[in-house]
Formats: sequence, C-alpha cells, structure tokens
Amino acid sequence: MPLRQILPAALRDPARALIDIGNRTEGELVRLNLGSFRPYLVTHPRHVQHVLRDRADNYERAGDGLFWRPVKRLFGEGILGEGQIWSASRRMLQPMFTAKRVDALVDGMADAIRDAVGELDEPARAGQPVDIGVEQARIVSRAIMKVLFADRISVPDAMRVIEAQDRIATAVIPRIIVPFAPLSLPMPGDRTFARAVRIVDDVLVPVVRETRESADQGDDVISTLWQARTDDGRQLDERQVRNDTVAMFAATTETTINVLTWAWPHLDQHPEVAERLYAEIDEVVGGEPVRREHLSRLTYTRMVLDELLRLYPIGWIIPRRAVAGDVIDGVPIEPGATMAVSPLITQRMRQFWDRPDEFDPERFRPERVRARHRYAHFPFGGGPHQCLGMYLFYLEAQLILATMLSRYRFRLHRPGVPGLRLAAALRPRERVELTLVAAAGRAERA
Repeated sequence: MPLRQILPAALRDPARALIDIGNRTEGELVRLNLGSFRPYLVTHPRHVQHVLRDRADNYERAGDGLFWRPVKRLFGEGILGEGQIWSASRRMLQPMFTAKRVDALVDGMADAIRDAVGELDEPARAGQPVDIGVEQARIVSRAIMKVLFADRISVPDAMRVIEAQDRIATAVIPRIIVPFAPLSLPMPGDRTFARAVRIVDDVLVPVVRETRESADQGDDVISTLWQARTDDGRQLDERQVRNDTVAMFAATTETTINVLTWAWPHLDQHPEVAERLYAEIDEVVGGEPVRREHLSRLTYTRMVLDELLRLYPIGWIIPRRAVAGDVIDGVPIEPGATMAVSPLITQRMRQFWDRPDEFDPERFRPERVRARHRYAHFPFGGGPHQCLGMYLFYLEAQLILATMLSRYRFRLHRPGVPGLRLAAALRPRERVELTLVAAAGRAERA
C-alpha cells in the first residue's frame, strides 16, 4: 500500500483513513509503504494475539520507534519502556493494582467522587453550562490523588498537569505521522511539547523530592517507588522515580477522563441507552451514595463502558519491533521490522464487528463476548505489557458514571457526537458542554 494512496486521506482525517485501510486489508497482514518507513499493519485478532501475547518476547516496545520515540521525551525510561528497566518498574508497581488492593481503595474513591460530583449541584441549580471534560478531569483528580498519591498532589496542581498532558497529546502528532523525522529536525508542536513537559516537571518533581525526604512514607505510588529496590539492591534514582510517577499519573487519569467525555454525546444520541442506564442505577443504587457493593450489579453500565472503549481506545496504536525473524500466516517478518497494531482499527473493522461505527452496548452481552476472538477487543493492550490500571479504570469509571447519573439528567448544548481528534489519545474535536438538572427523585428529596 504506497504512500501516494495513504497520505491525502490521512491528512484530511487520520482516524478515518486508518480505519479505511484496515477495512481494505480484510484482516490480512500488509506492509505500508511510507517512503523509507515501511511498517507491517497488524489488524486480525489472531495476528494481534501473536504479536502482543504469544510471541511477546520477540516483539519489543522499542523506545526509538514509531509512537514511543516522541512520547519518550516525556516519560523517559521506566514502566513505559522496555527491557530490564521496564520489568523492574512493573514488578515494583504491580502490587498496587491487584484486584485485592484496588477493592480496598474503592470506598475511599467513592467518597472522593461523591464529594467532587456534589460540586456540580451549584451550576445545576443555576442552569449554568459546564465543560464536562474539565469537570471529569476535576472529579478524576480528586479520586486518584487521594487513593493513589495520598493527596501529595493537590487537585489544582493535578489539573495543571492534566492540561499539560492534553497539549502534549496534540503536540506529538506531527512526529507520530512522520515517524522517520529525526528529533534534531524542528517540527510543528515541538515548542508546545517542551513548555508542557516543563509544567509537568514543575509540579511533579518537587513532590517526588519531598516524598523521598518525608519521614512518613506510605504505600502511595511515589512512596512505593522510593522504597523499592532494583534487582541488585539499589534504590531507584530520582530520574526513574520521576519517569514512573509521570507515567502512572497519566495512565490513571487520561483513560477515565477521555472515555467518560465521549459518554455524554452518545447517551444524548441514544436515549434508549440512557434510559436503561438510569433504570439500572435507580434499581441498584436507589437514593443511596454509590458504594463498592453496588458495582458488581451495574452490569449494563459496564457494557456501556466496554462499547465506549471499543470506539475510543486510549492506546489507539501499539507499535512493536521484531527482535528476530518470524513468520505470521506465511508472511516472513525480518528482524528489526516495525509492527503497527491498532485497537482503533481492529475494533472498528467490518470483518470483526457488525455495524462497527454504531454505538451499541449490546455487543458486550456475555454470550456475544464469548463468541468473539479475545483480541477483537483489546483497548488496554495485551500480553505482558497490558495496562496495569485496567481493573482500577472499570471501578472508577462505574463509580463516576453511576454517581453522576443518579444525581442528574443532562442536556447537551451541541447535539451530535463530535468528530474524532487524533492525538496521543483520542479526543473530541470540540468541547462537550452540558446543562445538568437534578434528577426528579433527588430534587424531591432535597
């Protein structure tokens, strides 16, 4: 597939161009001809499983390759790297994200979310529109800073970092689209990227240093990193603690904020889905605050989240580099080849999904999930690099969505689902603004 066929459409609408390429391949392994850069496009779930899980030892997350090289300037070596540094970081942080540990955090997270959502009562009473992306960033910050960072980072400071992350996500796109451009060559977005990284460091590096000097180190993310030891018994240096702190901050905020921002336009477009959500939440939660014991019964809410993740996976491209030669369905892969795996493409391909561009949570009924290939839906990646925070995301997102929908009904200011803005994460092209109104039962109780 040569550059002259790919580039015009990619410049007009990169996301749609990628999905169209996937549909044209019909799941076959193909090579994209982008001049000197010729990655293999991996779209079939069977091939995705081969690269991400079955032969993960042969397909590394190369720090100098597609996608990773631009963002590595922010995250450095650590949990988002490869090799011994990555494995050490994952070993240190994984205990914080076990189901048992996360379940123990849920009640504290539910309290923080309830208090943060309650701050929307005033604009709701006044009929004042809110930017729901900004409000969800505030709610997520309140919860995550409490349960994972022990309130070492204030909510206003967390919001500064989230705003900087948003600028970074857009600034890296020219380098992702032109991955063969050397870092020494100035590109659009470079200055914005550098300024945003300075903001991230201005906020987080002093917290990293203060935690090291603190006598009351606990079991939050930063304390855990300072108390950890490498395989040879050394304490981590400040740079690696900084890198993993930045990575964990982004990973535990970005996914929830973005996925839930997409929820509101789709619920507005599909009132029947919204009504089922309201009914489930009313039945399960009633007039109580949303708690841990409610979550396992919010089954339709989980289906809605899975469908949002199908349409808007946060890690929309997962590049890998072949360490040694391989053969995939008869196609020889040479050592050093780049493999471009994309949940955005596979999860919207006609070959694997009926009506792939439509929003339909019914796809995630258990019997339909069992009938699909495991790697037809992989929004959190797969294999040894699968996102540590997946279980945390589902609990937190259910808590936020159920808490908001138990308290409010909403009106979207600009009807319709916004266009897709391709950045380091998938974002709406326009702000999503809502007017909230107290749900009838809540208004009567008040």
